[in-house]
Amino acid sequence: MNNNDYLAVVDEIKARIHAARHRALLSANSDLILLYWDIGSIINERSVWGNKFVENLSRDIKMEFPNATGYSPRNLRYMAAFAKAYPDKQLLQTLSAKLPWSHNTALLDKVKADEERLWYIQQTIENGWSLDGMVCQIERNLYQRQVLSDKTTNYDKRLPDPHSKLAIETIRDPYIFDFIEDSDDLLEPALENQLVRNVTKLLLELGSGFAFVGNQYHIEVEGEDFYIDLLFYHLKLRCFVVVELKSGTFKPEFAGKLNFYVSAVDDLLASEGDNSTIGILLCKDKRGMIAEYSLKDIEKPIGVSEYRLHDKLPAEYKDLLPTAEDIMSRINQKDSHIVRPDDECASE
Repeated sequence: MNNNDYLAVVDEIKARIHAARHRALLSANSDLILLYWDIGSIINERSVWGNKFVENLSRDIKMEFPNATGYSPRNLRYMAAFAKAYPDKQLLQTLSAKLPWSHNTALLDKVKADEERLWYIQQTIENGWSLDGMVCQIERNLYQRQVLSDKTTNYDKRLPDPHSKLAIETIRDPYIFDFIEDSDDLLEPALENQLVRNVTKLLLELGSGFAFVGNQYHIEVEGEDFYIDLLFYHLKLRCFVVVELKSGTFKPEFAGKLNFYVSAVDDLLASEGDNSTIGILLCKDKRGMIAEYSLKDIEKPIGVSEYRLHDKLPAEYKDLLPTAEDIMSRINQKDSHIVRPDDECASE
């Protein structure tokens, strides 16, 4: 046995130990969640006993299990709400039981609609979101932007099922780039630079599966140079994604240029195992009907979405603040009323 063989065996054993520990943690969490559901169901069945029942139950559990945590009146009420929210125990076992209790209580607090809550549970399991990560996505209205938004694409006509459905689900509208401050003079090159400088935050907003390939990605067609604003590869869609940025409103000619880039990437970069390249055009105002007409007869799969940047100040407050001229005027007025030491001496 040589040293490399030994190290390989050690690495394999370590990996199996880590995997077993992970399974044990998941099993323990699932058992705890199911226990909380059972307790919540019992509380709900005795809801006619009033609030004192929960207070007394909490006290008696602590007396029997003095070192146990998680049985405060507040947490017992969470258990009751949890059992009420998920009456189907089989669904509970396949979804909610895979999340820590802190995730489940946050979902109860922040998401009231059952369908929306289940969607966030599935996304959290799939993406491995931490509690803060999940709450952040809820507060950024990810469900509304990714599921309920009125998306402008031709994916359903240009891509086969189920690839088209997954591509549509991937799109968000609008995209929230709140790590970039909005300004009237922010043009495409500056916006692109800011996105690349914050590529980790950009990938987080784009969603699971996006891998950054490059910006101003060079392609050559018949001896002429062209540069793609942002190029990605999507690991789930198994295709390249061409993203073009426009700092203003959508114009029909934008779709033609993006169609050209998508065609070129299909021919020059995509390999035999890749699916069809898709394009995403991001602009401040997509002008829905104009974008829809523009994509209608475009040959390549393209979507148009809006983006939002971070406002320095909410619009409703901007008019309440003084301008620079107002501030200087007030300073000058104050200066005219200041009595300086030399003035005091002169007056004497």
